[in-house]
Amino acid sequence: MAGDALAWRFSDAERAAVYRAIHTRRDIRSTFLSSPIPDDALWRLLAAAAAAPSVGFMQPTEVIVIRDVATRQRIQRHFEAVNQSAAQVYTGDDRAAYEALKLAAILDTPLNVVFTCDTTTARGRGLGRQTMPETAVFSTVCAVQNFWLAARAENIGVGWVSILEPDAIKSVLKIPARVTLVAYLCVGYVSDFPRQPELETKGWEDARSLTDMAYLDAYGCPLPPPAATFTRNPEQPS
Repeated sequence: MAGDALAWRFSDAERAAVYRAIHTRRDIRSTFLSSPIPDDALWRLLAAAAAAPSVGFMQPTEVIVIRDVATRQRIQRHFEAVNQSAAQVYTGDDRAAYEALKLAAILDTPLNVVFTCDTTTARGRGLGRQTMPETAVFSTVCAVQNFWLAARAENIGVGWVSILEPDAIKSVLKIPARVTLVAYLCVGYVSDFPRQPELETKGWEDARSLTDMAYLDAYGCPLPPPAATFTRNPEQPS
């Protein structure tokens, strides 16, 4: 039918909503609420993750949803120990700045969600992995991003905790040795989504200019900027 021919197109409002979710996504750690996440919302997020790009359609991603408080308390204790060790890398003002950061919300959220990748799966029959086997993990990272953007659209915050030792977490969660731990996420509704990334507002690092990240034809050859004024974040004009 002629009317269906344009069904794949996004309207201006739909396109704007996609970009808004992308540009207002934040790594949240300090504005979480205790409100529970309904099962239907959780399953929408998981469905978004499952719809992510996957090399060779291997779909190597598996997800563990952690509600149990005792389990999260064990992981929190592990985080605190590892975080103390991580702080030793820094000295002076950097050390003080690091120690002032809140880097996990393991017990502050109703859910923790763990993404794993089974790089040994026969699914996809190895298509696309002969020369770049690491694309299996890349596929799971795409699933994490889908989950994160869908969460933003649901007004749900996500914080990625990487200050953890994978083998220790795998032991707590009974994850098989062959499976790779990719992401440990703290997930919950929030009181606010900051306009800027928290690490930027707290002076840890400045946002990188897009013109310093884009090249033309070869690495290091700058891509000419657009002739018209370009706004990277529609909610926060540069």
